[in-house]
Amino acid sequence: MPITDWDDAYANAAHIPGAERFLTEWPVRTETLRDARRPVTLRYGTGARQVIDLYRPESAVQGLTIIVHGGYWMRFSPDEFGFLAAGPLAHGQAVAMVRYTLAPEARIADITAEVAAAIAIAAREVAGPIRLAGHSAGGHLVTRMVCAGMLPEDLAARIVHVLSVSGVHDLRPLLRTQMNATLRLDPDEALSESPALLQPREGVRVTCAVGENERPEFVRQTDLLANIWHGLGADMAALHVPGLHHFDVIDPLADPDGVLTRCLLDQSLL
Repeated sequence: MPITDWDDAYANAAHIPGAERFLTEWPVRTETLRDARRPVTLRYGTGARQVIDLYRPESAVQGLTIIVHGGYWMRFSPDEFGFLAAGPLAHGQAVAMVRYTLAPEARIADITAEVAAAIAIAAREVAGPIRLAGHSAGGHLVTRMVCAGMLPEDLAARIVHVLSVSGVHDLRPLLRTQMNATLRLDPDEALSESPALLQPREGVRVTCAVGENERPEFVRQTDLLANIWHGLGADMAALHVPGLHHFDVIDPLADPDGVLTRCLLDQSLL
């Protein structure tokens, strides 16, 4: 059925029974991990939110995973989503959780630039291959990082895999939503900041994942990027995770043996 109500198309909590439980549990799970692993704070700019929480594994470092949180570019932080570091950490990954300035203080193009700066700082701290993972708005931001010309060549060449979970890859529909009063997108920015409308780096490996029980718009946005970038030279895969919705689809990244962790670390073929 064609989408006519674009606000409803992006309204996740309204369609998830007990959605408030997740918003309560995420900070608790993150605090538990922080107490056990004590991340280091790195600054990548002078802004209040321009900081990174860097977790190091107990074993030898095998590489760097950078995780970018969601929240429609308007809310949340690593204080809620830090628990996702647990899966990659168990496999020797150093994990950088990126905090960025939120709308309306920052436009989406500004946030894109902040994430690029954060990746550069984290990459200086940890050697080896880099993997990017992001949820929802974070899925947009990590795929934006591997658009052609976005990052310096030496840095972009270290990125071996990008995992966009429930990502928003075409921003133009957001122009039709009430949230755009906060995002302040205009047609030009919606075009220039939409990964689905941009050229990916040749050969970049990207997996687009989505919960089978998510809103149809998130399934569409996931398959959209997988289809378009496949024809533009990227190494693409699409993963529909059975039984999961927009809030619990990220749980397998916090699990050392979860399907998202194994996918990100190339431990399973999809």
